Amino acid sequence: MRHKHGYRKLNRTSAHRAALLKNLSIALTKEGKIETTLPKAKELRSYYEKLITKAASGDFNAHRAIFAMLQHKESTNTIVNEIAPKYADRNGGYTRIIKTRMRKGDSAPMAIIELV
Repeated sequence: MRHKHGYRKLNRTSAHRAALLKNLSIALTKEGKIETTLPKAKELRSYYEKLITKAASGDFNAHRAIFAMLQHKESTNTIVNEIAPKYADRNGGYTRIIKTRMRKGDSAPMAIIELV
């Protein structure tokens, strides 16, 4: 049984899963809204909200920690300088997941994840 297991494996190795979440986070930062499968969106929500919470302090160490997670300068600067200050007075709940459709090829449930 996998009660209270911490995360979804998404049928990937740990390195592949880390790269997937990193790339989805960069895309969400650039676009503000992306469409992906529902399990990926739910896993991304946890990952991305932790990024914004770290960035909320706005100091140099937060900047370093976010860059260490994303390895992408533009996205790091956008999160620290633009996104995190918008949510400074908010305690979590920075993203919204909207279920959209079933994908035609494999009937995977799709969802849109966006910044609130």
